[in-house]
Amino acid sequence: MRKAITALLITLATIMASAQHQNPFLAPFDTPYGTVPFSQIQNSDYLPAIEQGIAQARAEIDAIVNNPAEPTFDNTIVALECSEGPLNRVLGVFFNILEANSDDELMELSLQVSPLLSNYSTDIVLNEGLWKRIKSVYDRRDTFGLDQEDSMLLQKTYDSFANSGANLQGEDREKYRKISSELSELTTVFGQNVLKELNTYEIWLTADDLDGLPESTKQAAALAAKEKGREGEYLFTLAQPTYIAFMKNSARPDLRERMYKLYQSRNTQGQYSNLANIQRITELRLQLANLLGYKTFADYKLKNTMAQTPEAVYSLLDRLSEAYKPALKAEMAELEAFASKYEGKPVKIQPWDYSYYSNKLKADKYSFDEEALRPYFQLDNVIEGVFGLATKLYGLKFTLVDNVDKYHPDVNVYRVDDADGRYLGILYTDFFPRDSKRPGAWMTNFKDQWREADGTDSRPLVSIVMNFNKPTGDTPALLTPYEVETFLHEFGHALHGLFADSKYSSLSGTSVYRDFVELPSQFNENYLTEKEFLDGFARHYQTGEPIPQEMVDRLVASSQYGAAYACLRQLMFGYLDMAWHTIEAPVADPAGFEVDSYASVAIFPPVEGTMVSPQFNHIFSGGYAAGYYSYKWAEVLDADAFAKFKQNGIFDPETAASFRDNILRKGGTANPAVLYRNFRGQEPSIDALLIRDGIKADSKQIDLPQPKD
Repeated sequence: MRKAITALLITLATIMASAQHQNPFLAPFDTPYGTVPFSQIQNSDYLPAIEQGIAQARAEIDAIVNNPAEPTFDNTIVALECSEGPLNRVLGVFFNILEANSDDELMELSLQVSPLLSNYSTDIVLNEGLWKRIKSVYDRRDTFGLDQEDSMLLQKTYDSFANSGANLQGEDREKYRKISSELSELTTVFGQNVLKELNTYEIWLTADDLDGLPESTKQAAALAAKEKGREGEYLFTLAQPTYIAFMKNSARPDLRERMYKLYQSRNTQGQYSNLANIQRITELRLQLANLLGYKTFADYKLKNTMAQTPEAVYSLLDRLSEAYKPALKAEMAELEAFASKYEGKPVKIQPWDYSYYSNKLKADKYSFDEEALRPYFQLDNVIEGVFGLATKLYGLKFTLVDNVDKYHPDVNVYRVDDADGRYLGILYTDFFPRDSKRPGAWMTNFKDQWREADGTDSRPLVSIVMNFNKPTGDTPALLTPYEVETFLHEFGHALHGLFADSKYSSLSGTSVYRDFVELPSQFNENYLTEKEFLDGFARHYQTGEPIPQEMVDRLVASSQYGAAYACLRQLMFGYLDMAWHTIEAPVADPAGFEVDSYASVAIFPPVEGTMVSPQFNHIFSGGYAAGYYSYKWAEVLDADAFAKFKQNGIFDPETAASFRDNILRKGGTANPAVLYRNFRGQEPSIDALLIRDGIKADSKQIDLPQPKD
């Protein structure tokens, strides 16, 4: 009886608490800086808020369509831009938490949300009355006295509708709706499968299996095992920092092979296989492109990019392949000779051997050891250095705040101010892996920047998320140079978001062409090998001694090592992406198709049972479909841009001001080719990239598409 009464009281308390709970998404956040009140949000809040946001947006769209006044830029285009405020408020939180701090309930909820949003989006773009008003404004665009930003918003709105089926008629409109809905669901499932399967891997090893592994890796594995109640053993997962450290350092080729095959065979079979999803996603994307009058999905997707056509993308990939292949051949010959000498017998490098022997060769040739550098890259010091870079270049100030809600205890929150004291935005940092977070590193916004009708500047809430090893015992979080580079990369994206200065949220910050968005992030990476930058923060976490000059020299000297391998590996991903999205018929054999797609740049023979595509979140779930080439496209731009800094001084205030004003602040308010020329004063060429990578080749000019009038 007592247990029954207790259960009843708990149920009543839950009901009362639920009745008193107010959905925080149903009104603007009344919080410091308008930040997200994470502690007040329950999983059950998301779906009602999304449904209400959709209903309110539909009502606002109806008001635009039924407006008896003649269509104008303000009553149609600007009104449409402002129509999804409450919906964007909840979606800006939901999808970011789904990536960074998810659970089974949220994953299941996302499968309910996905078709809702897909149907809503399709209803909007196929709304004939709305399209007529947009087209009317577009056809009379020269009569409204629009400025550059207004013109870009109009063009973006028109293109978005035209490329999303607004011109379709009859049965084709229903076909578009069905394709869009199914694609939305499949891409969501693809990403969930990647995360779910990754979390299933537990590789249990003993002390006898740890030969070659650095102490930090062993400590982390021991701690992970202890948390599972198996003290004295070592638990390894396929989380990125663990996997990379293992492959670089394990002296056991059998275990390296085992780890490699586990990592590269993910999502190829069983409950979380993505093979059928890949086939169906690419088939549907082809159908969608054909429906809209395009030969392939890549033709459709590349229309609004700097590249513009698949031919331009392949031209870049082919040029880089031609330039780097001779260097790769020399690199691999040197590596095999070194490995054979190191082992005292002939060695044929396998894919699971590359990281191990290249790490050994770098240590031998340059006396370079990433693990020896870890003590100089304590995370707290790296934060100081990376933030300090923005202070030195642009005058930014970062202040840790404790009056803002966080979505996880690992997160830190900073207020960011400009050089003149003006508030720029909030920056969330989330550095450590956990089961609720997907692998990799990324930047995103919980809220974009825009200006209200009265001119009030609504500032952004920016987040950078990574997966670095956590502190263990008395040892703080220590990073490798590669992880410092990752931090610099995502922070470059964050600066793009924080500097946003646009009237319209759909044009602010990182809302730019896909092959331009990586420029600020990859530009930042250049500072990793600059002594003047490292001197500001790289010091031993125990002694406080600055990083020795000889270590910096070795880091710089070794930075070009493996450049050809790294380039060809990226080209492989680029060719694979383009192959999937230039198909003209469904693919029957995904594994064979993948091997054929990048055969021209394959570094190793294919390994039975392994594939890239089933885990390729970027192109099947992350928005980079027919766009993965953009990393190399932007790399050409970032090397060319940094060449100007090298010429004028890497902290030159005038050059930094030009980069800030022409690139970081402008967002998508102008054609990126124009923005880049305004900064650089010339067209980009691959010269700077070849010089930076130590590749000897003739100069080759990349002609970017001319901006539209």
